[in-house]
Amino acid sequence: MHILGMKRRNQGCTGFQQMNHNASRRDILRVGSLSGLGLCLGSVYRAEAAQKWFESKEGTAKSVIQIILPGGISAQESWNPTPEAPLEYRGPLGFTKTNVPGIIFSDLFPEQAKIADKMTVVRSLVGNIPDHGLAQYNMLTGQKPSQAIRHPAVGAVVNHEFGPREGLPGYISIPNAGLPGTDTGYLSKKYGSFSVGGDPASGDSFQVRDLSLPNGVDIEALEDRQKIRQLVNDQFRTLESDPAPLETMDSYYQQAYTMMSSQAVRDAFDMSKEPAKVKERYGMGQFLENGHYGKSLGSEAGGRMLLARRLVEAGARFVSLTYSDWDTHTQIRETYQKQMPAFDHAIATLIRDLDERGLLDSTLVWVAHEFGRTPKVNASAGRDHYSRVFSMAMAGGGLNQGLYYGSVDATSSAPADKPVPLCDFHSTLYKLMGINSQKELMAPGERPIEIVDEGHPVDDLIA
Repeated sequence: MHILGMKRRNQGCTGFQQMNHNASRRDILRVGSLSGLGLCLGSVYRAEAAQKWFESKEGTAKSVIQIILPGGISAQESWNPTPEAPLEYRGPLGFTKTNVPGIIFSDLFPEQAKIADKMTVVRSLVGNIPDHGLAQYNMLTGQKPSQAIRHPAVGAVVNHEFGPREGLPGYISIPNAGLPGTDTGYLSKKYGSFSVGGDPASGDSFQVRDLSLPNGVDIEALEDRQKIRQLVNDQFRTLESDPAPLETMDSYYQQAYTMMSSQAVRDAFDMSKEPAKVKERYGMGQFLENGHYGKSLGSEAGGRMLLARRLVEAGARFVSLTYSDWDTHTQIRETYQKQMPAFDHAIATLIRDLDERGLLDSTLVWVAHEFGRTPKVNASAGRDHYSRVFSMAMAGGGLNQGLYYGSVDATSSAPADKPVPLCDFHSTLYKLMGINSQKELMAPGERPIEIVDEGHPVDDLIA
């Protein structure tokens, strides 16, 4: 079974596997059918308008590329090695010096080490949930899970506050949404993500779901259908006391119509228009899963990040993508030696590419994962779930570049200084985007809810 475009690996715990299974099932249940246009779209619910206590104005981070590493990556084997710790804490990998004095990365991150001065890493992030699904929800919404309310993903909030741009959806998922915390929560489904459906790892054969016209329908016919549908909907509104579902459906149709009728939008998704040298630069076709054979992890990491860059360049506001499985309870060295090089190559290329195109300052690159891994390597040569302290890597978007914020103790068990609670971390992200995280959005039952509870931006992270 393929979940979120990746093959489930054996090292993941049953909680991680169940999270992915539930995500896949939710995605199937979420999809409805609008056969007249050949569209697959989510179900429609009513939501009240936001409480406009704070006006959202586009910030320095005009676009966001969210790179989700499901399962939780180890700080000790990535952005914050501890080479002087005892071996059972230090772990099996070495380290490499970066171009920032005094900062070291994993020896599997040689490309990021060369551009460390363009990155920002919070090394003292503090969570409190060691469960995959709940922690994933916390990371991707900025809110702790609650039985009383479902909160919107950061991408859905951005879409709610700013909406689409240049004909592109305000929130896009590559290849699919479905992880806990990636949906719209109490907001209207019209703010949900547009899942591209296909995987850009397939190269020129990659196709986006619902972007092409059905067979036998040209743009003129589509325009006629659009006019007829508008007349029908107008008539229904005169009969229905509650027009909200129709209004939400209208937004879906309008978005679909805009995307299918716009050559610029179709071009943004068209990977065949990207030069072969650029695809090679991102690692596509390289880093084979099993050495000299198997799928290309370079195509998975690089292809998805390249598509994200194309979409941001075309005007997309929030693009979310996933890469691989990081739930390494066993054989962390072997797992990381297999999947880290492609990730390192792709994200370093993405950051360089955005910088060269003049987009890095206005694009926030955020590597999101639910928690870290235990300070001590376990008996199976892996690391287990650990949320008390971990690292989060970012770049661009108005961040203080080359800043490595906070530190951990000698065994990576707790922050040594400058601890950053998740609520403060998310408030910082929202501030970069131009959204006050204390703004209240209206949930059903006329219930105002802050975007982030009790969060305050960490101003030192902002340039």
